[in-house]
Amino acid sequence: MLLRFTYLLMIVVLFSGCSNIKYLPKGESLYVGHEVKIVNDTTKKAEAKSLQSDLEGMVRPQPNSKFLGLRIKLWLYNIAGRPRKEKGGLRNLLRNKWGEPPVLASSVDLLKNEQILQNRLENRGYFHAAVRGDTSEKNRKVTATYVATTGIQYLINAVHFPSDSSQLEQTIAATAPGTLLKTGDPYNLDVIKGERDRIDQHLKENGFYFFGPDYILARVDSTVGNHRVNLYLHVKDKTPEPARKVYTIDDVYIYPNFSLDQTEADTSKAKAVYFEGYNVIDNEKLFEPPVFSRTMFFKPGDVYNRREHNLALNRLVNLGTFKFVKNRFEVVDDTDSAKLDVYYYLTPQPKKSLRAEILGTTKSNNRTGTQINLSWRNRNAFGQAEQLSITGYAASEVQVSGTQKGYNTFRFGGEGTLAVPRFLVPFWDVSTTNEFLPRSLLNLGFEYLNRQKLYGVNSYRGSLGYDWKQNINTQHELYPISINYVKPVKILQQYQDSIDRNPALAASLLKPIESQFIVGSTYSYLYNNQAQIARKNNMYFNGTLDLAGNIFGLITGANSSDTPKRLFGNVFSQYIRIDGDYRYYHKLTRTSQWANRIFAGFGLPYGNSSELPFIKQYFTGGSSSNRAFRARSVGPGTFRPPDASVEQFLPEQSGDIKVELNSEYRTQISGPMHGAVFVDAGNIWLYNENTGKPGGKFENDFLSELAVGAGIGIRFDITFLIIRGDLATPLRKPWLPRGERWVFRDFNLASPTWRRENLVFNLAVGYPF
Repeated sequence: MLLRFTYLLMIVVLFSGCSNIKYLPKGESLYVGHEVKIVNDTTKKAEAKSLQSDLEGMVRPQPNSKFLGLRIKLWLYNIAGRPRKEKGGLRNLLRNKWGEPPVLASSVDLLKNEQILQNRLENRGYFHAAVRGDTSEKNRKVTATYVATTGIQYLINAVHFPSDSSQLEQTIAATAPGTLLKTGDPYNLDVIKGERDRIDQHLKENGFYFFGPDYILARVDSTVGNHRVNLYLHVKDKTPEPARKVYTIDDVYIYPNFSLDQTEADTSKAKAVYFEGYNVIDNEKLFEPPVFSRTMFFKPGDVYNRREHNLALNRLVNLGTFKFVKNRFEVVDDTDSAKLDVYYYLTPQPKKSLRAEILGTTKSNNRTGTQINLSWRNRNAFGQAEQLSITGYAASEVQVSGTQKGYNTFRFGGEGTLAVPRFLVPFWDVSTTNEFLPRSLLNLGFEYLNRQKLYGVNSYRGSLGYDWKQNINTQHELYPISINYVKPVKILQQYQDSIDRNPALAASLLKPIESQFIVGSTYSYLYNNQAQIARKNNMYFNGTLDLAGNIFGLITGANSSDTPKRLFGNVFSQYIRIDGDYRYYHKLTRTSQWANRIFAGFGLPYGNSSELPFIKQYFTGGSSSNRAFRARSVGPGTFRPPDASVEQFLPEQSGDIKVELNSEYRTQISGPMHGAVFVDAGNIWLYNENTGKPGGKFENDFLSELAVGAGIGIRFDITFLIIRGDLATPLRKPWLPRGERWVFRDFNLASPTWRRENLVFNLAVGYPF
């Protein structure tokens, strides 16, 4: 079988390489690429490389695309031949959809490319640059080479801003301290354009509504000498009068029920309701006026400000209630003052919607499952853009083979969430001034979990909190009230027998079926600048503080887990839990990245609790954790549960403390195919000694108890979905005796037993971090 595949691959390579040439028109050659060479002894290596990459991206045409070094699309185009009909059929599919016509050498215009590259060099300060292009041919394949002799790059000597006394010129001159044009920097036309945009933005934030960056002229004086230039910024003489004026807001009109196919005059002000400076025209009374006083920024008499203009639009979009949001400004003609009327046109989403989803999952513990969600949403529940959603779901997970075959999981439940787009705080009116509206959240949920042949558990949850974004990178979540209640409703005899029969497993087996009553508060801080894709280094940090039972502990005097206190007849949990997830991404090249993660979590159980409740404990191992080990199978500490032969359903291992480190090199192989090489390390521990889990307590030498694994991965990134496959093997097993934990010497890929026990394959969706 392997031999046949090898032959087939060789045939594909042969035909995709050679046959592409024979299909070319007579006398033509295939254009296969270009190269730009920089000739300049004074240019630094990094600058020359950047310049070369910039110039190569401007050369046209681009050659035919490659996949794994092969021009597969061109080959498909050629073997399809000329279609016999205009539409449909396999030939049309191969040629026009999947294929790509040949890029012929005759389409290369050397002179035009020379002019483009020389112009680009001049725009970057190489005023005496020269470019010469030539081609070379071998076996009817043509390559173009462009030699760029750059000369010395000119630097900025001085920058002069307008000195006139008009309000416009003075406002421009006031922006000088923040200029992008720095003395000693290379001359660069792109930076000059950026400077014009910066000045225009500042003017737009100070009332110059009709001004544009094209009204700014930058004159260059290159006669200074010593390869330096002086820059003079001016306002063009032909700048129209409206662009020189500062405009203020007159009236604001809001149409919250605007239809895109509306035929009547959109400026009708009939039945307008005036509220806190705004005229709301809502004939159907869908929205209460206060919702707009919290989203708008302009008020009558304000100076026009582009930032406030965009903030209001973003807030209206972020409400999630309107499908389309647009506005316009209209000059007030019946006054000598420079004034604008503002009109906002808002097209609502359907108020109510019903949505059904079917999901499929696969996990690293060989479980496969499906889930059905049915969601109902009201996008304007009480007239102020409140979002009310109610979701019901049913799901199952089965294992068709392996140690847990027949011990399937079934669960169903529901959740209701009310999101109010403002802070609901008694006796205190809290407002924000950025484009992101805060949300007050009320959540109520229920779930029934049934482990077939084992047990059934009910869980109830409720929370009241706030979610707000400080800026585009920073987000906060605060839940002053968070309640979780878990109670078993049935424990089948087989599960109870397992607890009685295996004392070593008893503590772990009891964890999922223990009654848990958690009343506390949580705060989460998130910083993520990965949206800024132009950055070379990106960072993600998520920190969480979780407190439970402290107030009730003071009231009841709870101080010992041996004699726990009760609330409403239930033992409540007491703990402090804090964790941080830090990720660092370093872009090595345009197609490769080095990704790292450090996770540290610490839970301090006290009073009623000797350990964190099961739903709050940490786990390690699995497709997005330590990938060389089965899901939730590592730890705590050096503890190793009995072999799977003892029980068919081994409990998940949990702990109060967790440390995990991950490092991964990611690179694009070809097209949507990406590869990775990774190393993972981590473990969990208990805060207090547990006789049922010897070696599980956190000690000073915890680093010697880290589980370590490494592996390789393949990912298919198809934009809206990333499918990931990772193959990993343990390098260090913490449960082995000291001095024997590193298992490099045991590596034996030829052994079926070794492969079965040490090779772990994870199939997942999305990146692990």
